[in-house]
Amino acid sequence: MQIFWFLPTHGDSRYLGTSEGARPVDLAYLQQIAGAVDNLGYEGVLIPTGRSCEDPWVIASSLIGSTKNLKFLVAVRPGLHQPSLAARMAATFDRLSGGRLLVNLVTGGDQAELEGDGVYLDHASRYEQSAEFIRIWREILTRSHDGQGYDFEGKHLSVKGAKLLYPPVQTPYPPVWFGGSSAAAHDLAAEQVDAYLTWGEPPAEVSKKIADVRARAERQGRRVEFGIRLHVIVRETEDAAWKAAEELISRVDDETVIRAQAAFARMDSEGQRRMAALHAGGAKRSRAELEISPNLWAGVGLVRGGAGTALVGDAKTVAARIEEYAALGLDKFILSGYPHLEEAYRFAELVFPLLSRKAQARLAGGSLSGPFGEVVANLDAPSRLVSQS
Repeated sequence: MQIFWFLPTHGDSRYLGTSEGARPVDLAYLQQIAGAVDNLGYEGVLIPTGRSCEDPWVIASSLIGSTKNLKFLVAVRPGLHQPSLAARMAATFDRLSGGRLLVNLVTGGDQAELEGDGVYLDHASRYEQSAEFIRIWREILTRSHDGQGYDFEGKHLSVKGAKLLYPPVQTPYPPVWFGGSSAAAHDLAAEQVDAYLTWGEPPAEVSKKIADVRARAERQGRRVEFGIRLHVIVRETEDAAWKAAEELISRVDDETVIRAQAAFARMDSEGQRRMAALHAGGAKRSRAELEISPNLWAGVGLVRGGAGTALVGDAKTVAARIEEYAALGLDKFILSGYPHLEEAYRFAELVFPLLSRKAQARLAGGSLSGPFGEVVANLDAPSRLVSQS
């Protein structure tokens, strides 16, 4: 099981849908989060993309020297990047980071944002372009290890004699991850990517998506790995966790929800449509309505695009829900919580000991120098203080 965290390059807060409790996202804060996540034993971080975010490649590059083991899941955007340039960027980053790059292929689903970036293709054409893009990208990187060039002529993209002189550390190329819920997305995942990601839908729906992508991949003679993107709200008790969930959206007013849902409705993303359906386009507001599956809460999606669900509960319950997803065939979990620095610690301290032996070893001091926990003064043995008044 690989557990990832999230870098909030679009902002961070204690409350959704308001500037109250918000904090500026600068390099120092992102270094804090990345350093904490690295030391705590998370596998890596997802860096989001879009016009509401800082550029993911610049952010990831700025954090190489602040981390040791952390992997970076960084977006490439067909239509914004050319595949040859994207291949050089990937190879350079992979070498400078010592093989810590993962690539997130993002086709985009917000037409207004895409047009602002100069992309005017419809949904079907974007997936055609993405398929050509990632094929060229993969071939350039694969052939770079023995100095070969590559020619390709497609409907949307073409290259002639494309060559990369400095290959990546990882062979044949840094793994490609990708998420999408449409039939075209499932075809692309089956044909070309290494890991397919889903947003946090109820387990029965996730199971259907996994089965569909796996069957399509098998018809191509390929094997695809699977992951999920979720928020987490974990506390020491169930009551405290649900109280924290309610507090997270306690500053959201009706007008903000209406405006957010109107913006999401204009997107042509099937995944976003499925997220909106979980909370009925903002119509569901109570805990009973928003708990769409045991401990799976759709409240985040009232005002946040993309991943809109959270696992809510005490540590044992959240760990059990994660294990349920793992039993479906998922082994990559990209998690987040508000605020992201504090919640990275909270999740690691409460849930890692129940899930990940590797992360538990790091959390217990295996990769840290100095004492772990608070030393009880004047004792010969290095006992740790369990509780204090």
